[in-house]
Amino acid sequence: MTQQEFQWMGRTIRYAGVAEAAQAAGRSVSSLPYVHRILLENLCRSQRAGRPVGERDIAALLGEGETAELPLFVSRVILPDSSGLPALQDLAALRSAVDRVGGNVTAVDALVPVDLVVDHSLQVDFWGDAAAEERNLARELERNAERYRFLKWAQQAFRRLRIHPPGTGIIHQVNIESIASVVVLETLDGKEWAFPDFVIGGDSHTPMVNGLGVLGWGVGGIDAEAAMLGQAYIFPRPQVVGVRLSGRIRPPAMTTDAALLVTQKLRAAGVTGCMVEYFGPAIPHLTVAERATIANMAPEYGATCGFFPVDEQSLAYLRQTGREEDHIGLVEAYCKANHLWRADAEECPAYDRIVEIDLSEAEPSLAGPRRPQDRMTLAGVAEDFRAKLTLPLSQGGFGADAVEPDPAEALPGHGSIALAAITSCTNTSNPAVMMAAGLVARRAVERGLTVPAWVKTSMAPGSRVVTRYLEKAGLLPFLETLGFNIIGYGCTTCGGKSGPLPQDVANAIERRGLVAAAVLSGNRNFEGRIHKLIRANYIGAPPLVVLYALAGRVDIDFDREPVGLSADGTPIHARDLLPTPEEIEALLPQARDRDLFAAVYGREAAGAAAWEALEAPAGALFPWDRSSHYLVEPPFFEGAAGRDPVADLAEGLSKARVLAAFGDSLTTDHISPSGEIPLDTPAGRYLADAGIAQKDFNTYVGRRGNFEVMTRATFANIRIKNALLPDVEGGFTRHFPDGETMTIFDAARAYRAESAAAIILGGKEYGTGSSRDWAAKGTALLGIRAVIAESYERIHRANLVGMGVLPLAFRAGEGWRQLGLTGGELFSFAGIEEAVRTGAPVRVIAEGEGGTVEFEAVPQLLTEAERALIASGGILMHVLDAFSPASGSNGMEE
Repeated sequence: MTQQEFQWMGRTIRYAGVAEAAQAAGRSVSSLPYVHRILLENLCRSQRAGRPVGERDIAALLGEGETAELPLFVSRVILPDSSGLPALQDLAALRSAVDRVGGNVTAVDALVPVDLVVDHSLQVDFWGDAAAEERNLARELERNAERYRFLKWAQQAFRRLRIHPPGTGIIHQVNIESIASVVVLETLDGKEWAFPDFVIGGDSHTPMVNGLGVLGWGVGGIDAEAAMLGQAYIFPRPQVVGVRLSGRIRPPAMTTDAALLVTQKLRAAGVTGCMVEYFGPAIPHLTVAERATIANMAPEYGATCGFFPVDEQSLAYLRQTGREEDHIGLVEAYCKANHLWRADAEECPAYDRIVEIDLSEAEPSLAGPRRPQDRMTLAGVAEDFRAKLTLPLSQGGFGADAVEPDPAEALPGHGSIALAAITSCTNTSNPAVMMAAGLVARRAVERGLTVPAWVKTSMAPGSRVVTRYLEKAGLLPFLETLGFNIIGYGCTTCGGKSGPLPQDVANAIERRGLVAAAVLSGNRNFEGRIHKLIRANYIGAPPLVVLYALAGRVDIDFDREPVGLSADGTPIHARDLLPTPEEIEALLPQARDRDLFAAVYGREAAGAAAWEALEAPAGALFPWDRSSHYLVEPPFFEGAAGRDPVADLAEGLSKARVLAAFGDSLTTDHISPSGEIPLDTPAGRYLADAGIAQKDFNTYVGRRGNFEVMTRATFANIRIKNALLPDVEGGFTRHFPDGETMTIFDAARAYRAESAAAIILGGKEYGTGSSRDWAAKGTALLGIRAVIAESYERIHRANLVGMGVLPLAFRAGEGWRQLGLTGGELFSFAGIEEAVRTGAPVRVIAEGEGGTVEFEAVPQLLTEAERALIASGGILMHVLDAFSPASGSNGMEE
């Protein structure tokens, strides 16, 4: 490693020189994308620290040599409670397992800083009044007290873990506004070293921090656990796609509309698994808040990250959000010294390919009704909804019967909006769109407009700063008048915690078979995610959420139809309510007050007092309660002794049945839902049989500490469509060879009793969406040994490997449908051991009533490290081996 120095505030700061390392390898630093520069710095610094990083790893990053895997060591980990609690639970279980074999339990510890933000458990139980925030917080603490006591235990048990209590905000907004440092300064061997803030997070929207110039991306909780323990995070050398942004966002379009445009174009361009890096003439005009909105959507366009290198806008944001001036000076000095500062937005390193996007093409839009990449201009929403209404489920429609609107009903008809939510860090981190929503509300109230009674309205900002600047701007009262009261600070509706609908509305939907709609300012609108009764879900800018709430229906053409009538009967159109750019700009200084950020982050969160009052266990080992239905010691560290995982996998796949078959874009929400637990599901029946009342089921997120619930939840989304039952929605399948219909959970148990392995067939983009490790954990616990799909999203594929499930891909141009498979065949696999050892293709033989189909499937094990994980039976077994006294190790490298 080439050690370099620069002077800062009279001190000598050392750093790993990127330009010098590139030059030593025969490369010019100017040819390297900025993400590669950060990764190169990481490898060089780790090599100096004596970590297992060699010259061939550096060569692999620079595109030389045979290896293509990078042993990265992140500077920190950030987690929401939804994935963070299961990760910490695994570490607690690992300590218990190490204790049982006589190992050193305190060696199982967080060796890098870990921030856990409690933001995914808040539900919208109360809304529409000034007391909603306080009542929702009280209910959250009540229903999650056992989980939160565990987190308090973890905070004292793991030395570098910091918990941000309920009421703080949404993880990614808190990260960018307060936690992220851009540059880290540490004392190593008595000398001060500077290096980039590099983070991985247990939530797929971690790339939001890319808008600030911090490299980070989402991983499953399984990978996060390994990084916390000091293991190298093995990552395949990424392809870097340069996205040249040109043009300006033209009013009335807003940043959200530009983000939806980028999402649509990049998903179509095929950037799945790639790193996206933005450059071009539009960059200097995009604030960090605007960049963060685009970067936040990286999982929606399939990319690992959506990176904006550090520049003047980064410094301006650090200053606006109350960071210390000394630190801002360090960020500038270090980034300029180490070639991580982008002075020229048009600079074009040697990207693997370039995609051009003109932001002036953005128009006011919604995306939906099921996927965030399905962008439509407002004029097309009504037509698209009507076209899908009666179309069969198998053709992407809703399969609904025609119903005449009835104004006397609690919900008038198809397309009526049951939920309108201003929510999600994606948009609430952007003051311009939030001020625009407030201005729309003010004009609507001044004209006498009201929101129809059937619309459940709520506002859940990602930060308490939002509330403060809306108050200062005088806009919060108008939003509250329309029912957009602050209900708390958390992911809520965007994460499937929308809470109950009014009972009469719910009854109308079920009784009349209505296709109700939701409009939210979030990033996800997958089937069954927002609310179990709402089938058409759209995402858009906060001011559009207000407009659609006022209209009360999604099948409206705002160009032709009025939003509503004023008190004197005058038609009021959308154009009458939308603010001008000048009106928005005039209010933005209210949101750029550094004192406001200092005040909010300098005092305790709303739930801090109640959090501190919670009593929690102490000590190095967690005292598992066998009677608990929230925190059950997971089975991942049991029964491993004497087992050869590869031989076991090969033997299991000698006789396999298809548990379910799916089409394209199956999401992790489909595989492992996060919201309400319905009574008439395997998980609901399990809880009911345990004597738990339905009102106390909580959500799937709330029960992620109970593997019995989560195994039953796997493939149990109420909107999932298994091609083995093409006209049925929900977690059902056919058991073969008898063809009997049953739940997927029951079929999995039956196959296990019959000593038949279970497999899954999938289409393109298998496992899109959230970095949900339980989608892989549940898959493994159902007894599924392999998945064969046309292509995978990065995080879920890695999670499957981490759980010892073999991901296989059909050859290009092939798929289970193209090969004529029905799912009723008996499968056998040849060459499993060779596939795991070398990555060689697997020979698959499917014998069915129509004959035998043979084909090759390619293992999706992208690195030697991933092949080693499968050979170990998954990452959890691999980690346990490292802490076993028999291994001769005392745990992970620090």
